[in-house]
Amino acid sequence: MSLQITGLTKKYGSQTALHNISLTIGKNEIIGLLGPNGAGKSTLMKSITGVLNIEDGAIVFNGLNVAEHETESKKNIGFLPENNPLYTEMYVKEYLTFVGNLHKISAQRVDEVIELVGITPEKGKKIAQLSKGYKQRVGLAQAILHSPDLLILDEPTNGLDPNQILEIRNVIKEIGKEKTVILSTHIMQEVEALCTRVVLIHQGNILQDSPVDEFRGKFESLEEAFAHYTTAHSDTSEAAN
Repeated sequence: MSLQITGLTKKYGSQTALHNISLTIGKNEIIGLLGPNGAGKSTLMKSITGVLNIEDGAIVFNGLNVAEHETESKKNIGFLPENNPLYTEMYVKEYLTFVGNLHKISAQRVDEVIELVGITPEKGKKIAQLSKGYKQRVGLAQAILHSPDLLILDEPTNGLDPNQILEIRNVIKEIGKEKTVILSTHIMQEVEALCTRVVLIHQGNILQDSPVDEFRGKFESLEEAFAHYTTAHSDTSEAAN
């Protein structure tokens, strides 16, 4: 698995969401994608998954240009967006079987994933009846059902209680042993618990791309490092203007 992003720029009218982003990600990495709200994280993830058109720059995934081989690329990418869109009137297993049929996945694989994400007791319930934690698990299940090489998760533990957070983290950690994961989060404990590498985006630019320990550097915590890098960059940007 390899993902190469080269010179990716994305604009919404006069606003530049991503500015000349270049990034290389290899196999079996769990990448912590960090940045303040509005930094460009979601735009980057949606560009990789093909949700947004690539207008300037290139994304090459497993040797194929994503813009030119959209369907083939999507077959090997799993995506859990922050708002976790689900068909809430469907039953859990019914929904995952439906997703599996789209990918031509066996019924056995559907059962395996239901077990992996810990929703076996809930599989006969309507999705609308589930707690937020179990809905997140269903969203995670649909993202990994087709055994993608690359899994992209946008705030996967947002709004969960501490027990649910630990359970979802354990599932992600297991997946990360065999797959590459890009994890967007504001929770620094999550980065320390799961990630091998940090990519920090601010105002559409990559400020840092380094191993977690190197990112922390001289600071006592990842929160301090995050605040330092983003505040320093904001001050520099304002001075330039």
